[in-house]
Amino acid sequence: MAKRNPRKSKNRSEIRRGGARTAPGNPWLFGLHAVTAALLNENRRVERLVVTSAGHERLPEAALETIRAEFLGRKDIDALLPPGAVHQGAAALCAPLPVPALEDVLLEASDQTVMVVLDQVTDPQNVGAIMRSAAAFGASALVMQDRHAPPITGALAKAASGAVDNLPLVRVTNLARALDDLKAAQFWCIGLDGESETALQDFKADGRIALVMGAEDTGLRRLTAESCDALARLPTSDAFGTLNVSAAAAAALYEWARRRNP
Repeated sequence: MAKRNPRKSKNRSEIRRGGARTAPGNPWLFGLHAVTAALLNENRRVERLVVTSAGHERLPEAALETIRAEFLGRKDIDALLPPGAVHQGAAALCAPLPVPALEDVLLEASDQTVMVVLDQVTDPQNVGAIMRSAAAFGASALVMQDRHAPPITGALAKAASGAVDNLPLVRVTNLARALDDLKAAQFWCIGLDGESETALQDFKADGRIALVMGAEDTGLRRLTAESCDALARLPTSDAFGTLNVSAAAAAALYEWARRRNP
């Protein structure tokens, strides 16, 4: 088994600081899980909570104690939200969360930390599903670009099923530079590439891991792939082809969760 990445960690002053910023996005979150997570997040400022009678009954008491609920009809809530929003009788008008700096997330990383890095994954449903899997399998953060990445909208938050308020989401200007910072902090950066000769389960490494995922149609960009320590593929059938990026992320995260907890 390969030992922990031998690169020396940079100290606090050497790692590039991005600074906490405000995430872009629509202020309305909807759906029971997304609204509950927002209400229970001490770092989230919720300005308004609208519910139907049925939605109010399904929200946990601890969440309802954080703000006074405003009762509306289902059609009245529909009018506040994007067309087709499945709100399940609950929506919250929220101030956006601050975006953590990569440096601060790295300083809190444990020896067995797993992070997910997304390279131009633009579909909000996919990003939300990846955040949900990352939170479920114990990842410590999701890293993606400022550009070519979706804002946090109600649809993304609903797909994430509460993970938006439980998983740090780091936005960076330059992804290759961010991978350099991860490697300097002793992370193995493993890019998922269906053409790799090495299967992910055969990649032997311990310590900190960053799983780097590319866009579903184009995969990892050349510079991103070159910035990784290694490329690996999932053991999918040649007859079937590649997985959706969110399914691939879930499979890769499961593999590392299984290794941490055999």
